[in-house]
Amino acid sequence: MRRLPIYTAAASGLMAGPALAADLQVGLEIPRLTVAEYHRPYVAIWVETPDKTAVKTLAVWYDVKLKNQEGQKWLKDMRQWWRKAGRAMTLPADGVSAATRAPGKHQVVFKGGAAPLGNLPAGQYNLVVEAAREVGGVEVLRAPFQWPPKAAATSSAKGASELGALTVTVKP
Repeated sequence: MRRLPIYTAAASGLMAGPALAADLQVGLEIPRLTVAEYHRPYVAIWVETPDKTAVKTLAVWYDVKLKNQEGQKWLKDMRQWWRKAGRAMTLPADGVSAATRAPGKHQVVFKGGAAPLGNLPAGQYNLVVEAAREVGGVEVLRAPFQWPPKAAATSSAKGASELGALTVTVKP
């Protein structure tokens, strides 16, 4: 019996390792507001191209535990995300839907090659964060990044009302 050589994509160098191993880290601050009636904001995090075409929804933080999925009723208040991607999604979505977050600093890491980021094609993108709060306002922040990263890079944006600092760090 003749044995055939077996080559794996990684061993043969055909596979681009850095794109799959890259990380997209998002640092987001939800400010503590001193208002009479405070509700945690609903937040959507997604990736879009420079022409503002939505590519992937990475996270949607909303009241997932309300009975009869009543929390989904307010998702359309995040108007930009809703129009571009939200209304076409089935929620709750594994790895995307999560509970609202309290005021403070939050870190979320998305791995290249793994859901929800997946295999994002090479290119220039914006990470977009939109927050909407009941009896409050709506705010959208954008931070650009290059994918896949050739070296570690950080970009940021600063909110004025519903969001604080946004930091996007990509690492090969």
